[in-house]
Amino acid sequence: MNEARPADKSKLRLSRKRVHAMLRDMLRIRRFETKCAQLYTQEKIRGFMHLYDGEEAIAVGVIAALEAEDRVVSTYREHGHALARGMSMSSALAEMYGKANGCSGGRGGSMHLFDSEHNFYGGNAIVGGGLPLATGLALGDIMLQAPHITVCFFGEGAAAEGEFHEALNLAALWSLPVLFVCENNRYAMGTDMARVQSVTSVRDKAAAYGIQAESIDGMDVVEVEAASRAAVAAMREQARPHLLECMTYRFRAHSMFDAELYREKQEVKEWRKKGPIVTFQKWLLDCGLIHEDEIAAIETEVEQEIEAAVRFAEDGPWEPVDSLLRHVVADRRPEPPEPVPPSGKTVTTTYRDAMRASIMEAMLADERVFLMGEDVGAYGGCFAVSKGLMAEFGEDRIRDTPLSESGFTGAGIGAAMTGMRPIVELMTVNFSLLALDQIVNTAATLRHMSGGQFGVPLVIRMATGAGKQLAAQHSHSLEGWYAHIPGLRILAPATVEDARGMLLTALREPDPVLIFENVILYNHKAELDENAGAVDIERAALRRRGKDLSLITYGGSLHKALEAAEQLAADGIEAEVIDLRVLRPLDDATIMASVRQTRRAVIVDEGWRSGSLAAEISARIMEQCFWSLDAPIGRVCSEEVPVPYAGHLEVASIPQVPGIVAAAKAVMGERP
Repeated sequence: MNEARPADKSKLRLSRKRVHAMLRDMLRIRRFETKCAQLYTQEKIRGFMHLYDGEEAIAVGVIAALEAEDRVVSTYREHGHALARGMSMSSALAEMYGKANGCSGGRGGSMHLFDSEHNFYGGNAIVGGGLPLATGLALGDIMLQAPHITVCFFGEGAAAEGEFHEALNLAALWSLPVLFVCENNRYAMGTDMARVQSVTSVRDKAAAYGIQAESIDGMDVVEVEAASRAAVAAMREQARPHLLECMTYRFRAHSMFDAELYREKQEVKEWRKKGPIVTFQKWLLDCGLIHEDEIAAIETEVEQEIEAAVRFAEDGPWEPVDSLLRHVVADRRPEPPEPVPPSGKTVTTTYRDAMRASIMEAMLADERVFLMGEDVGAYGGCFAVSKGLMAEFGEDRIRDTPLSESGFTGAGIGAAMTGMRPIVELMTVNFSLLALDQIVNTAATLRHMSGGQFGVPLVIRMATGAGKQLAAQHSHSLEGWYAHIPGLRILAPATVEDARGMLLTALREPDPVLIFENVILYNHKAELDENAGAVDIERAALRRRGKDLSLITYGGSLHKALEAAEQLAADGIEAEVIDLRVLRPLDDATIMASVRQTRRAVIVDEGWRSGSLAAEISARIMEQCFWSLDAPIGRVCSEEVPVPYAGHLEVASIPQVPGIVAAAKAVMGERP
């Protein structure tokens, strides 16, 4: 285990008032955690709970160096950070009870304490999950020219996570003012760091990215505060990341579920003898900076605060069950854009160029909008959508990223939380799986977990679908997966009008929006009105009227469905074509109105049949329109096979016009 290098404590001026505050703050955390453990055994607090006993000096020392507008990102062991930052005990404890008067309205619990008033961006249950978020908060501040510091707490176990390396690389690359604070308590859950990481010095790992880093005694509150103040002062002077590896020890188990079989009780007992409160209190007494009666007064004050917090939590109301769906998305959303009258003049354009024009218009209209992703600059992204935009807007707003999807997606989330309006481009939908943690565990959940305190107004674009002979790993259609996730809005523009307008509307949304652009559409040409602008992202679109059956589809399959409808018309079958456009939330009203009229439906979905979006729509039709149906619902989906490379096999694996026609005729009662 690497040894701590002592910080220069001589530069920290300590008054009696300050050292008394240090001791009081550490005692508040320790006694609060002791009470939480007691309440847990009484089953007043449930779920995972990770206590901060032994690490109090770090929270108190680091947060003392911050200003009110600086930002704090925490981990699942965040009670101490929250209290040191200014959250009331009552608010924290009520949250851990799950009460409506908790800091997150009972929606976050022990691992997800949030406090927007104190710029506390919450705990994160995913190891290392807060690191990209912190880089994004700092990125947003840099782009907004706001002189703030972001502090990110994490444990030494996170140093093995990819998000640790991605975040540190981005912070160093973009000179972001993030103070990374590693609370190295020697055990990642129940495993000694030396057993699972080949390099045990987190300081050295940071230095490998060119980040100024030091290892300090995390059990010495004076040393921690001195090092933190020096780091923060340097960062305010010149925006650069800094890392403090605080060598510490947790006195309790990893969580209340932990049987603690990995260390001897004697080891813990020896560490308690040199704990931060014991040593600091003894030093104060030896130096005559505090007296026993003053310590007793502090302890009495803390106990009274804890008793008041318990009463507050015990007496607090439960959130009404009828408010269950609150804070999944914003309570208020912007009004849909007003339709712009057609000019009567059109231009021929491609889907790609329409999307580029949309990005350009958004960036010209709002300086907060920026695009980032892999090769989005001179290369223009994988499908050349942003080609030429770097020359127009510069490297700051057309921001090339490393190959680190989780890192830069998380950075986009953080930047959005500062007030920026990021457009994150994930080169292809399969690469989005590398960012799944940030999309699902952070972007989609932050509003809910924080009880509505924080939103993520982020747009993520990605190419999806097959048809380019890109083989199995680059031909996924995973939009149905994402449509399963509450907190996200999922769009699938299939026309040049929607390519031009959906992004503009999405950038006004208070919650994350994912836009899926089918690869076969980029070269699609059509006429576009010169007045084309923002479009509605609430409703499905009726693309063709018909009376005999409804063809329901989206994205790249829309044009196949329209072609199939023409062939069916030649055989006397008039098919109505519904373009879903919005995959979450689905526009049930438009779907059901069509099905009630035609009394038959075929759903065309490029996703695999099992567990597909088509299955969800079929179930909804059965629930809402069963008595209107004259035939079973038909489905045309991709075959249950990874998409092959060979052209003829790829064609056979995904929905095509003949299959749609055959399915429609079967629903009409015609035998193949």
